[in-house]
Amino acid sequence: MLYSLLLPHVAAFHVLNLFRYITFRAGGAGLTSLIVSFISGPKLIAWLKSLQRNGQPIRSDGPERHLIEKKGTPTMGGVLILIALTVSTLLWADLENGYVWAVLFVTLGYGTLGFVDDFLKLTRRNTKGVAGRVKLVVQAAIGLGAAIWITRLMPFGIANDLAVPVFKHLLIGLGIAFPIFAMFVMVGASNAVNLTDGLDGLAIVPTIIAAGAFALIAYLVGNRIFAHYLQINFVPGAGELAVFCAALIGSGLGFLWFNAPPAAVFMGDTGSLALGGALGSVAVATKNEIVLGIVGGLFVVETVSVIVQVFWYKRTGKRVFLMAPLHHHFEKKGWAEPTIVIRFWIIAMILALVGLSTLKIR
Repeated sequence: MLYSLLLPHVAAFHVLNLFRYITFRAGGAGLTSLIVSFISGPKLIAWLKSLQRNGQPIRSDGPERHLIEKKGTPTMGGVLILIALTVSTLLWADLENGYVWAVLFVTLGYGTLGFVDDFLKLTRRNTKGVAGRVKLVVQAAIGLGAAIWITRLMPFGIANDLAVPVFKHLLIGLGIAFPIFAMFVMVGASNAVNLTDGLDGLAIVPTIIAAGAFALIAYLVGNRIFAHYLQINFVPGAGELAVFCAALIGSGLGFLWFNAPPAAVFMGDTGSLALGGALGSVAVATKNEIVLGIVGGLFVVETVSVIVQVFWYKRTGKRVFLMAPLHHHFEKKGWAEPTIVIRFWIIAMILALVGLSTLKIR
């Protein structure tokens, strides 16, 4: 909004030329979303507490201490993230950029689905919200629509191709199957973050780290000079997503302020589904779907632990892990929650650096 409103006045006020620069607007977006979170957070949490006197329903088959330590904590804190993220993005991004709207569409669409899921859990007072199949169908519909939208925004030469990191200019042509692949990336990322969201601060910090990595990736792939130098695919207009990612970082940090142990609020599916969808859609728009699997490797491992646990239990009646997702396994082994969370953060940082290194290794 500011970009469109202020740029016509550059001739009269040269300082407004700053708004031409994505880096300046990204910084403004991150700071704005952080401030919005700090201002609106206390009132929003108080409102959620008034609506949820018993807090988020806790799994009866989960770690025993959760029934005591996390009882009464309100959920739907993802609303705070979405408000700060949306306000900041609309304020600082170029609203004529289609990628920004496509990514917002996925983020808010998945966030709305998560909100409905959280609402049903609260009203029914159990951990069952929207039916699993219904949730997947809605996610797939939103993801497929966004994937088709994004491919139509891209140059013809790369629109329906899968870029392979490390190998310069290697593209795998998927044709009309690419939107379906992209849809799976978004749905998978969304559910992966959702599965990881089980301890205070566990999901939000790796999300912030991944958003930071993709802010840089978006800026580089959207800049013809840098893309040519690094021998990565140039995606005109994708650089604007750096502003969105910066807003995501700011809103994530703002939420972490209230979610730090002991959490005053949980993000719920409202936040986790939206955040995963945001990362997945940005990865698709920047032609770095495989790199997302590296940068977000922590989310991948958490998801795989659930798949392995369910598959093996159905096949043999025995469990591979004491409990899935993986963070609960370490809880059952006696690890303290802060130990698990901080070690997982460290792993997320390492994986982000590995993912970013693929931009240079050719």
